[in-house]
Amino acid sequence: MVVTDPTYCREIETYLCRKNDGHLMRVVGPSFELVSSWEAQGVPLKIAFQGIDRYFERYYKQGRRRRPVKIDFCDADVLDVFDEWRRAVGATAGATDDDSAAVSNRLPKHQTSLPAHLERVVRRLTSARVDGSLGAEFDGLIDRVAGELDAARAKAGGLRGDARRALCDRLAALDADLVAQARVTVDASTRIALEREADEDLAQFRTGMTAAAFAAARTAAIDRLLRLRFNLPLVSFDAL
Repeated sequence: MVVTDPTYCREIETYLCRKNDGHLMRVVGPSFELVSSWEAQGVPLKIAFQGIDRYFERYYKQGRRRRPVKIDFCDADVLDVFDEWRRAVGATAGATDDDSAAVSNRLPKHQTSLPAHLERVVRRLTSARVDGSLGAEFDGLIDRVAGELDAARAKAGGLRGDARRALCDRLAALDADLVAQARVTVDASTRIALEREADEDLAQFRTGMTAAAFAAARTAAIDRLLRLRFNLPLVSFDAL
């Protein structure tokens, strides 16, 4: 049995209350178990809040709200933000191999199964299309990605070794296709604003980085901001 810090769940409950305009949605029963699983996986409170924010952003776009949001509805977004955070922290630009390994060893391990990950990505893509996060420019790409993901879901649970690694490589390629579409979709002023935001985020890390390392980190930072702007799910999956 996992011992849960009650403060973690109280903080989540308080934040959800604020997001629901003061309406109290208690984190008890199955909801408590869900939030406890976030803590057990190592999801920081700040990352959990960002995931909750992401769900509410989509919810607001649907117009007048009908009922308060339960924490359970935010699960997919919290885990997506957590995945993104793990990858960002694990890819430490300019670090030595030993430093990178030490960071990787301190990070919580990926505890989501590949079939569950694929199901969550398909759900997120469908939601993003329905709520208007993704414009018509993405329609053809979403159809292709969703088709491949549906096919992958049918066999993902039984894949091992090279076959599993091949599927993960394909997921990384599909993820890159989605981000590439986002790059060409934004206008020049938005692109400049995203580049400026990325530079601000990286400013404190630039000292000591090689030019190549900084360029790679800057590109990754801009791509992450594009992903957030278009509410793109993280399709990639680590072949652990």
